[in-house]
Amino acid sequence: MNEAPAQPETPPEIPSASAPSPVAKWPITSWLRDLVVSVSISAFIIMFLYQPVRVEGTSMLPMLEDQDRLFINKMAYHVGEIHRGDVVVFEYPRDHTKSYIKRVIALPGDRLRIDHGQVIVNDKPLFEKYVPVRFVDSRSQREIQIPRGEYYVMGDHRSISSDSRDFGPVDKELIYGRAAFVYWPFDQAGVVR
Repeated sequence: MNEAPAQPETPPEIPSASAPSPVAKWPITSWLRDLVVSVSISAFIIMFLYQPVRVEGTSMLPMLEDQDRLFINKMAYHVGEIHRGDVVVFEYPRDHTKSYIKRVIALPGDRLRIDHGQVIVNDKPLFEKYVPVRFVDSRSQREIQIPRGEYYVMGDHRSISSDSRDFGPVDKELIYGRAAFVYWPFDQAGVVR
């Protein structure tokens, strides 16, 4: 029988006190990796999906109050359609550095007129349960047809709102999100309707 010569057994290597062990580096590396992944996911969500915004003004009372914080869904209109009644955020047509938040009242192709505060779309009065009687105004507007690719928007607090009655219909390209969820103040948190 041929046997291989026995190899002398080498003792296990003992790490010196000055050299960090790979096990000691793992929690820091793991924490740093988790932080980078979390920040990347958060940046993706904020840049492409949801964005926090602050309401400035009272034109959307009683649904949204001044200084409310909410998330807007930035993907909603890249994959879906804008509907009558949606609360949208858009660049102010006369100054693209400002953003407004209003409710969509009429869609492209609709005929709209306002008779002493009563909104009439396509010859039918619009039932607007989101506008309390105390916020209705008596303004009138002659009939217009909403151009293709544009939307007529109004604030729920009609008597003080600067909206399409003042600056005209809003081009779809200026609409960049749908109001989704109020998160501050906590007692008013909920889905925007």
